[in-house]
Amino acid sequence: MTVEPYREDSEPARGERRGWLRAIFAVVVCLGAVLGFGAGVAPAQDGPDDIVYDNDYCLGCHAQDGFQTTLPSGEVLDLSFDVEGFAESVHGSYQIPCALCHADIDPFPHDPITSVDLRAFTVERSDFCLGCHLDQYSNEADNVHAAAREAGQAAAAVCTDCHGAHDTTTPVAHSPEVALTCQQCHSEIYQLYEGSVHGEAIVAGNRDVPTCTDCHGVHSVEGPTDSPFHLFSPQICADCHTDADLMEPYGLSTNVLDSYVADFHGSTVILFEELAPDQETNKPVCIDCHGVHAIKKTDDPEGTVFQSNLLQTCQRCHPDATENFSASWLSHYSPEPGKATLVWLATWAYRILIPVVVGAMLLYVFALVVRRRRSARAVPA
Repeated sequence: MTVEPYREDSEPARGERRGWLRAIFAVVVCLGAVLGFGAGVAPAQDGPDDIVYDNDYCLGCHAQDGFQTTLPSGEVLDLSFDVEGFAESVHGSYQIPCALCHADIDPFPHDPITSVDLRAFTVERSDFCLGCHLDQYSNEADNVHAAAREAGQAAAAVCTDCHGAHDTTTPVAHSPEVALTCQQCHSEIYQLYEGSVHGEAIVAGNRDVPTCTDCHGVHSVEGPTDSPFHLFSPQICADCHTDADLMEPYGLSTNVLDSYVADFHGSTVILFEELAPDQETNKPVCIDCHGVHAIKKTDDPEGTVFQSNLLQTCQRCHPDATENFSASWLSHYSPEPGKATLVWLATWAYRILIPVVVGAMLLYVFALVVRRRRSARAVPA
């Protein structure tokens, strides 16, 4: 399982793309005007009722402060448009007209709004993004948010809940804004994350640490209720923790995945990944020991893998474990002089003694065979 990264395009590439988008849009508008149809672009008409269906036409009403209507639920729907906010948005920078998104709106007078409440109004218009963002929309259609909406949870996020409607900005990877966006719905989880080693760093402006979308995905959002997510989560952690350039400034070992895979827990999980990727494993993965959102440093007294807390963590799976059980854990570091020195000496003793002993035994067997053959030849016929 892979995680979808944000990409910050260079300014020349971005400018070139804007030029192409504007050119394409100009062709669409012209064809709509000539042929009399298009993505909500009304054709020009002759006579006193001529309508130029551009943003100025829409802003004649929607730029007014306090412009609103009341929905059947009694909730007030704000119809005012923030002109300055839109101008600073990513869509405003491309000069996208209102009608390109609001293709269902006819010239004034509009058909009455049939949404029963504010949430229904938002969800019913979530497919407006489909016209330009097909790939992202398709990925979102299969994620946990879409599944929740299908199950009747109308509060599950749609495009505008995360990106905004008229004030959409370009997302920045590994930024506090990403987590703050998720906080709108997942406030309790955000509080745990904010106090974690990752959350504390990102709030302080460190862009090396993961935020929500780095682990759960951007549009193809997955969660712990999906068995494959839990099973393959070590790969998510490994994306960062096996990166030598990323780990070196913090003095963290990049041997975490290899040491995990080498032991019984990791070996079993890898077998499940290869042989039964759709089945859950009863062996622990990274998040089972280190935590999910409230991950602490290994030397943090509140952390689940702090030495005095380690036994309690192990007892989740090994209820009969004693102090010696947890004390034998060497973390994800390989034994070396000064760190588990006795284990390092024992390891090298075995590395030397085993080949010597096995080699001596083979030499003895070989010498014995040679001796017997010589003895057999010496016996007279």
